Amino acid sequence: MNDLRAVAIVVLALFTLTTHAYAIDYPAAPVRIIVPYPAGGLVDIVMRIVGDRLSQELGQQFTIESRAGAGGTIATASVARAEPDGYTLLAITDSHTTNPLAFKDLPYDSIGDFAPIGLIGHSPLILIVHSSVPARSVREFIALAKQNAATPLSYGSIGYGSASHLAGEIFKARAGVALTHIPYKGGAPAVNDLVAGQINSMFLSPIVSTPHIKKGTLIALGVAAPERFPSLPDVVTMKEAGVPMEAGYWVGLVAPAKTPGPVISTLEQALARVLEQVGVRSRLTDIGLVVTHMNAKAFGDYIVDQTKFWNDFTQENGIKFD
Repeated sequence: MNDLRAVAIVVLALFTLTTHAYAIDYPAAPVRIIVPYPAGGLVDIVMRIVGDRLSQELGQQFTIESRAGAGGTIATASVARAEPDGYTLLAITDSHTTNPLAFKDLPYDSIGDFAPIGLIGHSPLILIVHSSVPARSVREFIALAKQNAATPLSYGSIGYGSASHLAGEIFKARAGVALTHIPYKGGAPAVNDLVAGQINSMFLSPIVSTPHIKKGTLIALGVAAPERFPSLPDVVTMKEAGVPMEAGYWVGLVAPAKTPGPVISTLEQALARVLEQVGVRSRLTDIGLVVTHMNAKAFGDYIVDQTKFWNDFTQENGIKFD
C-alpha cells in the first residue's frame, strides 16, 4: 500500500510539474489557426484580425491557414487528429453544429474531439428581398407570401445546412408561410441571382448585402438578431417586425481535445483581452461581425445547445439536407 501511495505521489508531482511547465512555456513556437473556408471570406478575415493581436499578446506568431473543402469537414477532421499541444487551433462557425446533420459518417465528433477556447462574435442575417418584390416590410412580405401560396415565393441559400438555409426554414415556421428553397453551391452565385431578380429573397450577412441595399437593388426587411445592426440602424429586428427569431453566422476558436488546461486558459484569457480592444471591436463590426465574446466554458455549453437546437428543429420540421 505504501508503495502504491508513493507511486501516486510521484505521478501527481510529475503531472503538476508538466502542467506548470505548459503554463510557463506556452507558446514557445508559432501557432497555426486552421480556417476551414476559403481565403478572403468572413471567417478568414476575422481570424487574421484576431490572430494578429494574439501574436502581440502572447509573443509568438499566430498564422492563418485556409483549407476549404466539404463544408469545412476536411480541415476540421485534420485538427481533431492534430497533436493536442496548443499549436494547432481551429476556427469554427455555426456549421460546426449542423454538419453532423448535413454529412453522414463524419470522421470526428464535433463536441467530444474539441476543447473550446472562446466565442468571438456573431454576424446576424438580414431578410433581404429583390427590389422588384412588392414588399417593404416583413409584414408585407408575409402577406405577399400567403397571397401566393399556390406559387410560392422563393428564397435562396448558399447550400443545404447553411445558416442562410436554416434561417429561411425558421422564418417559414415562425411566420407560417410557404417559400420554395433554392440552394446554391456557394455565396457568390446565390447573391448574383438575388441581385438579378432570379430569386425573390434570401437571408444575407450585412457585409454582403449592404452595398446592394445602398444602391437600392436589394431591400432589407428585418435583422434576425436581438438588436439592430449598427451600420443599418433603420432596419428593424425580426422581433420588432412580429417574427421573433435569431439567425446568423458565428465564429469561435477551439483546440483539439485533451489540450492541456493551462494552454486553453492562456489562449482563453488572451482572446478575451484582444476582444476588449476598441480597435479590434471596431474592425470586426466594420466587416459585419458583432463581438459577443464567451469564455471557454460558456462557449462549450453554447456549442452543445446549438447542436441540440438544430437537431430538434430539423427533425420537428422535416428539413432535408439534400
